[in-house]
Amino acid sequence: MKKRFLAALTALFVCLAVLSACAQNPPAGSSHREGSAGGGEADPSGGGAVLLTCRIISGGGEGELLLAEQGQGLYGGTGVYTLSVGQIPVLLDGASASAEDLEDGMLVEISCSGMVEETFPARLGGVTALSAASGADGGFDNLCTLYLQVLEDLWKVDEGLNQGITELGVDLSRTRLTASERSAVAWAFGQAHGLAPVEGTYEELAEQGYLDPIPASAPATGSGEEPALYQWEDGCLFSIVENQEDPVVFSLPNMGPGDEVPAYDGVRFNAQKWCSPLGAYYFSDCTAVSVDGHWNSYTVGAEAIS
Repeated sequence: MKKRFLAALTALFVCLAVLSACAQNPPAGSSHREGSAGGGEADPSGGGAVLLTCRIISGGGEGELLLAEQGQGLYGGTGVYTLSVGQIPVLLDGASASAEDLEDGMLVEISCSGMVEETFPARLGGVTALSAASGADGGFDNLCTLYLQVLEDLWKVDEGLNQGITELGVDLSRTRLTASERSAVAWAFGQAHGLAPVEGTYEELAEQGYLDPIPASAPATGSGEEPALYQWEDGCLFSIVENQEDPVVFSLPNMGPGDEVPAYDGVRFNAQKWCSPLGAYYFSDCTAVSVDGHWNSYTVGAEAIS
């Protein structure tokens, strides 16, 4: 009888220890990128009111904002959020404004509680005010909008490459976009086509098992192994790579006395969508110029297919 009592007491102690550990530690591998519409709430700020700086990636003028945090933010520079402006007070350049006055590319400061609903993108809670700035002096830059357009244009050419895919890869790691901006662009692109994007380079996707090795047609020769070739049977990888070593040359407009010189910038890049060595489409030597942070269009130097 005494042995049974001690065994039961030991079992009870083990159960309590396991329950305590589960309560203190989140499931292994969980992150703010996981979750669903019914995700729980969290306070990554550590408590207290927060002034969060974000860039509007999409939804400007509509009031349903997709935001990429700037600086450390709530998630160390990787946070992506959604925000329904609704009745939230809006200021633009210090004056009262509305959601219709907001534009993609603007920087906004959001006064909030720091609470988020742990979906991806995370949903901001306890927002009390939103302040935006216009123009290059206010940090306006809509390069994300331009790159979203490039991805859409790639999707539409030779659509057989991406027709019926169930997996979508996006690689913007070799652009000037921040980590949060890259994730937000990838998510917006995936949403437009009903797909959940996977961010990663060709090598990373191969390592993670998304890509399928292509059997070699002949045995390897020589002492070293031949590099493996891959294909993506169920998906397609979209990528943009900036060329930092070949700057864009452009002419300034004629300026009159007292005219303020706009802030100009340029970017040269290549873009492609890839399914296999014999299934890819390329935009090569593309160029774009911005005026005061506005990237309105781009030029494709050449197109190719394999």
